Parts: sequence; C-alpha cells; structure tokens
Amino acid sequence: MPDFSQLTFTVITYGCQMNKHDSERVVGMLEACGAMEVGTFEDADMVVFMTCCVREAADVRLYGQVASIKNIPLRAGSPLKKRIIAIGGCIGQRDGERLTKQMRHVDVVFGTFNLGMLPGLIQSAVEKGSSQVSILEAGEEFPTSLPTVREHSWAAWLPIMIGCNNFCTYCIVPYVRGREKSRTMEDILEEAARYRSEGVLELTLLGQNVNSYGRDLFGEARFAELLHKVDDLGFPRLRFATSHPKDISDEVIEAFGTCKSLMPALHLPVQSGSNEILQKMNRRYTREKYLGTVAKLREVRPDIALSTDLIVGFPGETEEDFQQTLDIVRRVGYQQVFTFIYSRREGTPAAKMPANATPEEIQDRFDRLVKVVEESAKACNDADAGTIAEVLFESVSKKDGTVLTGHSAKNQTVHVSLPEGAAAEDFIGRILPVRVTEAKTWYLRGEFTGN
Repeated sequence: MPDFSQLTFTVITYGCQMNKHDSERVVGMLEACGAMEVGTFEDADMVVFMTCCVREAADVRLYGQVASIKNIPLRAGSPLKKRIIAIGGCIGQRDGERLTKQMRHVDVVFGTFNLGMLPGLIQSAVEKGSSQVSILEAGEEFPTSLPTVREHSWAAWLPIMIGCNNFCTYCIVPYVRGREKSRTMEDILEEAARYRSEGVLELTLLGQNVNSYGRDLFGEARFAELLHKVDDLGFPRLRFATSHPKDISDEVIEAFGTCKSLMPALHLPVQSGSNEILQKMNRRYTREKYLGTVAKLREVRPDIALSTDLIVGFPGETEEDFQQTLDIVRRVGYQQVFTFIYSRREGTPAAKMPANATPEEIQDRFDRLVKVVEESAKACNDADAGTIAEVLFESVSKKDGTVLTGHSAKNQTVHVSLPEGAAAEDFIGRILPVRVTEAKTWYLRGEFTGN
C-alpha cells in the first residue's frame, strides 16, 4: 500500500448515486494510505474527479475545472513537485488516454472497473513523473472489499448490481458501465446487516436498473425478494434507485405496501410521453403501460411520491410528441422532475438520428415543460401542508445557520428553524416529527411538534 501520509486530497463528484458511492470508496482508499481529505483545490495535493458522461454539460464542466486547477499553486509545504490530477468514472472509462493528450497536466486516468488501482496509479505517476492510464473492459468482482468512508454515519449506499442491458438509444451507460452483473444476495445482506449494526438509519440500494437484480444469477429477477429480506433487518428507512419502468414487477409494486421500511417515494424515469419517441429511444414500454404502473403503485400506496426524468428535443420529436409529454406530467402529478435538453452522445444510436426542431423551438418546449413541472411539484407539496412529516435531519442550511435541513419519507426537502438555545448536532442524524406549516415548490417549511 502506498504511503500518502504527507499528502492531502479532495474528491469532486459528478452524476449519479453510483458515482457518489464510488467516491466514498476513493476517500476510503486514500485515507487508508494515510492521506488527509481537505475541502478545496488550493489545499489539495491530489484532486480526484469522479465523472459522468451522460450529458455534454458534464464534459464541459470537467474540462473547465481541470483547466482552472492548472493555474493554482501547490500549498506551502507540499512534498510534491506538482499537483496530481486524476480522472475516473464514466468519462475516464470512455475517453481513457485521450484525456491525457487533451489535458497534458492530467496525471492519472482510471475506469469504472478498476477503482481499486487508483492508489497504485497515483504512486506510479509521482515516482515516474509521467501520466498513468489504466482502463479495464470488465470487472471481475465488485469492489466491496475496498475501504469506504461514508459521507454520513446515518446513511449508506449499497450497490446490488452494476451495468445495464437496456441500450436506450440516447444512453452511453451500457458502454461505460458494462452489462448487468448482480452481487450475491448473501453478500448484499451481510453488508446491509453490518450497516444496520453501525446505526445506519437510511439505506439506499443502488443499480443502473435495480428491477433486473438477480436475472444473471438466477435466470429471473428477484429484486422483490431482496427488498423483503433487507426490510427484515429493521432499517427505519429503505430506498432504491434507479428503476426502469419496463422491468418493475407486480411483486416490487406490492412491496411498497408490505415492506415496513420501504419509503413512499419512487424515481421512475419516463423520458417522454410520446409512444413514437419512446420507441425511438428503445425504452420498450408505452405511455399506456407506464400510466398503468403508476395506477398500480397508487393503489398499493396512495401517498407515494413519484419523480422522473424527461428529455426535451430528442431527434424526431414534434410539437405533438411534446404535448403528450406535458400531458403525462399533468396526469401523473410528479413530486419532482429532472428535465434535460437532449444531449448528443457519440457512440450511441441516437447520435446518428437527424434533428427536426431548431434549438429555439427546443428551448421554448423546455421552458414550457419547466412551468408545468413546477405547477405539479407545488400541488404535491400543497397537499402535505398541515400534516406531520417524519424528517431525517442531515445538515444546517447553507443559506441560514439557524435552519436545519432534512428529508421527509417522500424525499421532500424540509427546513425547520433550530429551537432557541439548541445545538444543531443534537438534531442532525435523527428522524423527528415535523408539522408542515408552509409548502413551496421545491421544499417544505415546518416546526417541531414537541413530541
């Protein structure tokens, strides 16, 4: 193991929860080598970027930040001659050595399958004074043996599978994360039980498509069975992400009514409300099937909060297609929607599809969609005004040091004023009842009930 005891580092994370969990492993590995985590580029001898390549904006942001670091001098007393810059995650997997040619001050590039090699690559870059690139095309095993430093003691990510077999025409993920590969149920349950014994209150099961869990191991998906087994461990809160609409089974839907710990919140990406566009996206479900799934979920769990992803301006999208997307937002009534203008990704089938709308038309559609999304989110939050919400408090508001911030069971952001004379640390990491006094579009305000 390299000795980084005199070095400092910071990790910058873009993208999905899987990247955030990978970053926790990076922190764990570097701290195991003796390095100390710091909060700024200026104080860091090593900067590690965990990247996402789903949208072009992530590439632009990465190149901009890496370029800006080039001109930041090393901290006083650093034993290095130059700051080490490492790029991992999906952009690292996709671009490999090309990154060191386009940004010559990048020292290390590693992929999604060889996270555990990072300390050795950094050591080689320091000793040899040259860039080190290592990209594996597939992983032999899950990096579960790597040390992990969780961001919060009361919350944990738990990957149950990696990869994706769906090959949506706009998506680069299957090419950089590989095909679906599930962990054994025994391995997952052992890790989950350890987290529960450590006092974790909220566990989130992770995968590119959790509904497919176990298909490669058992010949059929067994995600519902896994949910029930994790539920038996007694976590106060259980969540999962992400869920492909074509694969969510009736058994998984039923789990929202039978698993005590499973929170009434589900991210179910629809991407478009138009059957023609869904077909071009290779999503393999129709708007009718999607709406049928929503109806089943609300029959089992009437209070379930749904969130989704929507792409505007996909190649071939007409105004009629877009109107169907607006219609599905109004019909479902989403608590939260992540809206995106279509981003062309080289290497995907959609990149070869011709566009039939101008950038101005697409931006106009996007703006109209945002307005409908805001109306939907506000209506959902308004329905909770005056109710009692169980809130897991996570931090002090960045805007106001007297305000605590947490999330409800429905995953709504909730702000509560810190009681006079109280210390924030007495609330953070606890689940407490809050009376909702005000509903805004993207958050709730409340007050402690005194219970």
